Amino acid sequence: MNLDILSAREAEIARAYADGGTYHGIAEAIGIAPSTVRTHLATIYRKLEVSSKVELFKALAGDDTPTRDETDQAAIISELALSLEEALNRERVLGEVLRIISRSEGRIDEVIEELLGYALELCDAEFGMLQSYDPEKGFEVSYSRGIPQAFLDWWEERGSYKPSPKTGIGRMERSHEVVNIPDVRAESIYRQNDPLRQATAVLGGARSFIAIPMLAGARLIGAFTIYRQTLRPFDDQTVQLARNFADQSAIAVENARMVSALRSQSETSV
Repeated sequence: MNLDILSAREAEIARAYADGGTYHGIAEAIGIAPSTVRTHLATIYRKLEVSSKVELFKALAGDDTPTRDETDQAAIISELALSLEEALNRERVLGEVLRIISRSEGRIDEVIEELLGYALELCDAEFGMLQSYDPEKGFEVSYSRGIPQAFLDWWEERGSYKPSPKTGIGRMERSHEVVNIPDVRAESIYRQNDPLRQATAVLGGARSFIAIPMLAGARLIGAFTIYRQTLRPFDDQTVQLARNFADQSAIAVENARMVSALRSQSETSV
């Protein structure tokens, strides 16, 4: 098979993906968005006329693969193949998230950053935060993954922060519902120079954003926020994945709190 039909960037991505790389991992390594990796892979599958990662690996190794005469058919097959691989990967990652939580035994600090990494991979996002919540003090970043340092510094300088009710997490705080913002720069609060929205857009470089409530029953205990640094609104499927992660994280955090309380009682009684 003639691999010269691939551009240098396509060849780089094809080899990384065939070697087991994920969209998020490849994107981070070469400095592009995960969605761009997927776009390149769809083109690679179509050009090489392959329909699975196994066929891609063989094509890169020089093995012949069956040719397909119809361009439209090849495009459909490549799209279906990628969609199937993505679905299987989501199932794998969700299973891994549940496994990590189940083995944490209340030691949430040891696993939460790993969980955030999986969540960002699932949601095809550049960075995310898990924030604790106090009705009096507001939100405080407890854990983060991939966050630009300037944005993290902004949060840490404030400690706890009560956001404007017009911000994404402010609206989430009131409604206890997911808030999905396609473009953080398009809302009027950005033009009004709200401190949090300015920090999100300028220091964090964020464009698309979701805030998901973490609930213990009807009580808000925190928020899971994820960010894309390109204008790529989150679709319903991704929102549901993020909601599932937030629900599991809320359970893990509450379990950790209860285990910590039991340990303290046990130590006191000795």
